[in-house]
Amino acid sequence: MNVTGVDAYAPAEIATRIEAVGVAKAKHPLLKLFMLSVLAGVFIGFGAAFYTVVVTNDGVGYGLSRLLGGMAFSLGLVLVVVGGAELFTGNNLIVMAWADKRISTAALLRNWGVSYVGNAIGGLALAFAVYWSGVLDLGASDATAIRLTEAKLALPPVEAFLRGALCNALVCLAVWLSFAARSVTDKILAIVFPITAFVALGFEHSIANFYLIPVGLLAGAEGGVLSAAANLIPVTLGNIVGGAGGVAGVYWVIYGRT
Repeated sequence: MNVTGVDAYAPAEIATRIEAVGVAKAKHPLLKLFMLSVLAGVFIGFGAAFYTVVVTNDGVGYGLSRLLGGMAFSLGLVLVVVGGAELFTGNNLIVMAWADKRISTAALLRNWGVSYVGNAIGGLALAFAVYWSGVLDLGASDATAIRLTEAKLALPPVEAFLRGALCNALVCLAVWLSFAARSVTDKILAIVFPITAFVALGFEHSIANFYLIPVGLLAGAEGGVLSAAANLIPVTLGNIVGGAGGVAGVYWVIYGRT
């Protein structure tokens, strides 16, 4: 028997809630939106930094190492969703409100543009802070940071794009599931499994890369601004396709069209 106010929100209710939140996000004052976006970049960077340590000198085998690293990385989206911040990849779900003509194209692009720039600044700032703090020297985490960065920079554009699309499908599904929750514990549980999956599978998250690539370059990885852009551009485009199209678009067709 269902108990009102206790059971998870049904998918149709999730869609309604996400549209309402999308309208509110599109109306954020510029300073508020920018500051929340910088916070999101820092939060995702914290998750990426945690991941880097967890997969360093693991000795537990590839699969288990990726599983543990993915769980650690989940910290980033937990901070964003529970703590409150504006994450570009999660905000791809605002497309649902746009498709129902509840917000304008300009408002959608304003949110995405500001959140992306703010996320990038937050991730980059954390990369410098972590590098200058010296913690990468502990336990050979610097070698892991270099390895992760060089692997990302070596990805061909098509692979980077597809990994970006698959990544943000899971990220937006994590956010979608969090809207079914009625408690903080429920939100965290809803987030952990999709995020762990995308990290363990080796998919690409543009905002995480604004931390991971710079910190690896600072630690001595081969590459520079142009090679970083060669990763970030296709990954970002893939993130939009996977999140805005693969999740928001599909659920709008099913539950939207008001």
